[in-house]
Amino acid sequence: MVPSKRKSTEDDSSESSVPPQKQLRGEASMHSDEPATCLHDVAYPEGYVHRHCSGGGAEEPKPAAKQFPFQLDSFQSEAIRCIENGDSVMVSAHTSAGKTVVASYAIAMSLRDNQRVVYTSPIKALGNQKYRELKEEFSDVGLMTGDVTIDPNASCLVMTTEIWRSMQYKGSEVMREVAWVIFDEVHYMRDRERGVVWEESIIMAPKNSRFVFLSATVPNAKEFADWVAKVHQQPCHIVYTDYRPTPLQHHIFPSRGKGLYLVVDEKGKFHEETFQKALNALVPASEGEKKSENGKWLKGLVTGGTGEESDIFKIVKMLMWRQYDPVILFSFSKRECELLAMQMAKMDLNGDDEKVSNMLLLLKRGIGVHHSGLLPILKEVIEILFQEGLIKCLFATETFSIGLNMPAKTVVFTNVRKFDGDRFRWISSGEYIQMSGRAGRRGIDKRGICVLMVNEKLEPSTAKMMLKGTADCLNSAFHLSYNMILNQIRCEDGDPENLLRNSFYQFQSDRAIPNLEKQAKELEVEKDSIVIEEEDSLNDYYHLLLEHKKLKRKVRDIVFSPKYCLRFLQPGRLVRILPTKIDDENQSFSIEEQVTWGLIVNLEKTKGPSKDDDNKIEEANYTVDVLTRCVVSKDAVGNKSMQIVPLKYHGEPVVVSLPISLTFSSKIDGLSSIRVVIAKDLLSLEVRQNTLKKISVVLSKFSKEGIPLLDPEEDMKVENNDYGKFVRRIEHLEGQLEKLEVARSPLVEQNLKALDTKRKLETKIKSIREMMRASSLAFKDELKARKRVLRRLGFITRGDIVELKGKVACEISSAEELTLTELIFNGVLKDANVEQMVALLSCFVWPEKLQDAPKPSEELDLLFIQLQATARRVAKIQLESNVSIDVERFVDSFRPDIMETVYAWAKGSKFYEIMENTPQVFEGSLIRAIRRLEEILQQLIQAAKSIGETQLESKFEEAVSKIKRDIVFAASLYL
Repeated sequence: MVPSKRKSTEDDSSESSVPPQKQLRGEASMHSDEPATCLHDVAYPEGYVHRHCSGGGAEEPKPAAKQFPFQLDSFQSEAIRCIENGDSVMVSAHTSAGKTVVASYAIAMSLRDNQRVVYTSPIKALGNQKYRELKEEFSDVGLMTGDVTIDPNASCLVMTTEIWRSMQYKGSEVMREVAWVIFDEVHYMRDRERGVVWEESIIMAPKNSRFVFLSATVPNAKEFADWVAKVHQQPCHIVYTDYRPTPLQHHIFPSRGKGLYLVVDEKGKFHEETFQKALNALVPASEGEKKSENGKWLKGLVTGGTGEESDIFKIVKMLMWRQYDPVILFSFSKRECELLAMQMAKMDLNGDDEKVSNMLLLLKRGIGVHHSGLLPILKEVIEILFQEGLIKCLFATETFSIGLNMPAKTVVFTNVRKFDGDRFRWISSGEYIQMSGRAGRRGIDKRGICVLMVNEKLEPSTAKMMLKGTADCLNSAFHLSYNMILNQIRCEDGDPENLLRNSFYQFQSDRAIPNLEKQAKELEVEKDSIVIEEEDSLNDYYHLLLEHKKLKRKVRDIVFSPKYCLRFLQPGRLVRILPTKIDDENQSFSIEEQVTWGLIVNLEKTKGPSKDDDNKIEEANYTVDVLTRCVVSKDAVGNKSMQIVPLKYHGEPVVVSLPISLTFSSKIDGLSSIRVVIAKDLLSLEVRQNTLKKISVVLSKFSKEGIPLLDPEEDMKVENNDYGKFVRRIEHLEGQLEKLEVARSPLVEQNLKALDTKRKLETKIKSIREMMRASSLAFKDELKARKRVLRRLGFITRGDIVELKGKVACEISSAEELTLTELIFNGVLKDANVEQMVALLSCFVWPEKLQDAPKPSEELDLLFIQLQATARRVAKIQLESNVSIDVERFVDSFRPDIMETVYAWAKGSKFYEIMENTPQVFEGSLIRAIRRLEEILQQLIQAAKSIGETQLESKFEEAVSKIKRDIVFAASLYL
């Protein structure tokens, strides 16, 4: 039990007030004692003429729109000065640095000058929270999120970016009145699904409006400002700071370890010696360890053995004892988030006066869980309790780090890897910066604490990149949609080609062309300088060799598949290795690849076949720890690199991890039939050197005939049709190679290397030229193909006039617009009753494939079959029109898994009843789907109205009334 009452410490004391600042116009400005600068730059459009004061004398300065009860930081002052001068500004600063101050001033200034201002938010929850804050401060504030509309005629309107874009397409009156637009969290523009909304809404924004862009630190902020200046023909200032008001300390907690290891201090210095100590303290997991529900090995996170406290319990206990609360523990899985929180059930962090009555057991103990699968109202309760200091320990997914301004003293990463939709990978430096930014409360903590829980070995260079790397660049995620094209065609001033020309994607592509052209020319010069005698005859030999190497790799991949090789990867077995640089796959060409030898020390399964929350499968990976000789070197910044070399070379005896998975370019080339006895402990240099000598003894013993290898067929029992086919082809190629006269030339090896270099240069040049062509034609061909689809389906005419179908699709932005429109005009929605129609529409909002989902009834299944047929026809027309699409994948994207659940909800079932039928689904996920369903229905109401279909309009309205009820649509606590 951790005591809830503790003495205050130095860390809990408030920071001193910020000293007066020194302001410098047009250059770096900083506090007199700030350790970092605020960089101020300006992007001007081409041919811009600077404004000059008229001869009539300077205008009377207006009083400050807002006074702040604290001394402003330099970046805040600089940004406010730009706004007062009537210029757009992009503020790029760390989380919790105080960017909201700039937005607040812009709103106050707009209200002072009787101008209208729009505040756009990336997510509804953040919009609700921001509305509450601004309403308390300014009163003349409205909210528009799609779910809720409050005072739409207010001078300051808070809205989601999607609503703002919709208003632009519909030519809302508000558009003509807006003087300032604030884009909060504008780095969302790089989101691959929703990022395009930001680009569209920035491009289409009123030409006379000015902008305030608030962003996390992005290295290419100037590039973004240059784009805004070009599109809107106005200056855009950049105010950038990487100054953290509260510095951070970064610690490592090794799996099953007993303490924290400071690896990066407040000044940003990486302590490599401490990092190595932390890894040495890492206790390997046992085979019997418990797994999380998503299949990942928790390596002691959940259970530390019989009667032993879990890693999570130990670390929270330690942080509380050190008075490092409140703490946010980030996990990358909803289920794991809850599983870890349950480990804390026996810990009580709140005193009697802090207890939350009538709440869940964990909340009463000061422990909370926050992820997208929770009931929305419960999520908000947890946020409010956390803000009030009644939750000391919060388990959250990374969405908690985005938008919501809720810092803690400490942030813990429960894992160093995450699934990104394609694969499991290390956390990127940008993701680490985003989440670690929640550590350290300004004016409360002298420093923020970040803890990385490490359960597997990682290189110092990987850790450095994660902990000290740069933020992710703001790159365009622009893509075309049919809704966008139709709305552009329909708008009076709309033009899809113009939207493409003005996109950030096109801007970045155009900027890259001169540099790509320069690269291509330099490579052309280098290629032309390589002169090879008898190049044509050598070319045949070169291609035969390439095919020979390719076939040998295929044979090796079959032999080294886990099915055949795992039982032979025992400690002490000699293995043949290709001595290539471990962190560099670029090798020079050679006829015979040089090999060396090593000893197997250990076999480790790094990942098992598993599924995460979204049922994505992870393949098994195996690595073999091998003792061999390496040359270890360091670069200028201290990053280590290792190159495996032949045993006779100078170097160090090092244990390296080599992957055997087919997804890697492995370096193990053969397994010997010989095993030698090795020491249990290879930590000392002397023991490793003596062990390598054993290999040398074996090599000398078999110097004539060579070290015997396991025979793939006889010893390893490889039974594979392709194996025999590849081996026969290799033998045939070897016969052809021997017959070629060029093979007997004394300069053949040298000429082959030169030819290989030349061919690689040709490939690079071709790739660069293709990139240049793609840049100059960005999306143009796709736009033509998509217009062809719209014409074939009858959405637009040959003269680009929007037809009835097109008018309907213009209104649908929350679902696949073509298939849904076709269902309307096919009469499918009209023929179904209201409950059946709602159930069918649920297929548009549920992307996951559920295990053991209830099978739809016959009547619903018949509707689903009609949906699939329509989707297949739409996809085939797209394919025939040269739109890149996987037909079957498109059809499979419509899931029937919650049709029965939604049908029951529309029939009047209670929420707890429908949850009993889908126990594998999180409440919040189902609520989000039903809310999206209501959003689609509202869009369909507008669509039916636009084409005069009153009967359908009434049907959609009835559907809304049937599903919009109870806890699913409970009002936000922030409103």
